[in-house]
Amino acid sequence: MKRTVRHLADGREIIYFDQPGAPERLAEDTRDLDPVAAASEIRRDPLTGEWVAMAAHRQTRTYKPPADLCPLCPSKPGKPSEIPEADYDVVVFENRFPSFAQNVLGAAEGSTVDGAGLVPVAPGRGRCEVVCFTSDHDGSFASLTTRQVRAVVDTWADRTTALSGLPGVEQVFPFENRGEEIGVTLHHPHGQIYGYPFVTPRTARMIEVARAYQAEHGRPVLGDVLAAERDSGARIVTAGEHWTAFVPPAARWPVQVQLVPHRQVPDIPALTEAERDDFAVVYLDVLRRCDALFGRPLPYIAAWHQAPVRRDRELSWLHLEVFSVLRAKDKLKYLAGSESGMAVWVNDSTPEQIAQRLRDAG
Repeated sequence: MKRTVRHLADGREIIYFDQPGAPERLAEDTRDLDPVAAASEIRRDPLTGEWVAMAAHRQTRTYKPPADLCPLCPSKPGKPSEIPEADYDVVVFENRFPSFAQNVLGAAEGSTVDGAGLVPVAPGRGRCEVVCFTSDHDGSFASLTTRQVRAVVDTWADRTTALSGLPGVEQVFPFENRGEEIGVTLHHPHGQIYGYPFVTPRTARMIEVARAYQAEHGRPVLGDVLAAERDSGARIVTAGEHWTAFVPPAARWPVQVQLVPHRQVPDIPALTEAERDDFAVVYLDVLRRCDALFGRPLPYIAAWHQAPVRRDRELSWLHLEVFSVLRAKDKLKYLAGSESGMAVWVNDSTPEQIAQRLRDAG
């Protein structure tokens, strides 16, 4: 894939990922932009031990602009956007309103809130990038071709490697938010990549469980789950030569699918060419079933679970999780008292019912 690095008017990096033979990317950003000033910090909750990011500067980020002023569409005469070119395949650029950044204005290392020693504070040092999957404003990930999806996978791999090498980044998280019900404020098909300055609570917990299971059984827990799901078939949605998509046996969400490679790898860069090709086919099948489920575009979050950058990589097993808050065509699952207050989930459907509906939707 052809990779071209340029810079926007405020100095942020923009990277074009094109098919071989694509024209040179030479367009300049003509906007008059002030430099990005990210004032992020992280604070560790003294009761849970979890880090929380504070990024008050994000209050001014772009919110539901009209389609003709979409900042993720290619630039047009008189309407410059975040992408200076008149067209593109896949493009990545630094978020103008980042939760984490390399040159962050935050608390000094080793500080605590109010100097009391209870709540450690540190700069929110990391990186946040936007990934535009296509120049087609009215498209979706599900409407991409397998070739386009493969280009996105290669882009995720490139950015995972790049962000993993940045100072202070401990985990790289590619994800997509889709639909207003999820909280999306820009409708152009896009995702994001976060380079966190810590290992996230979800990943830390999964590694803890994986370590205990490996010590007791001598095998990876997700490997045994995958084998059990393939043997049962009750919760499988679709499968390919290298990937299986299934509803997890303890699904929390009204629609939830895990896509798991048959080979244990820590992250996207570790996938082979054949595994990347097969993922494109399986993932498109899953997304198109999801959109057919209620006869409308499904709002969802697609979250990549990758190994931490510097530890426990041998315990991790890459997988993608797709889930939705939509429990019927016009009904949402709200995270109320039990889920939000105690993190105890109650699902209105069984995993077997969810899987059957998705199979039928295909």
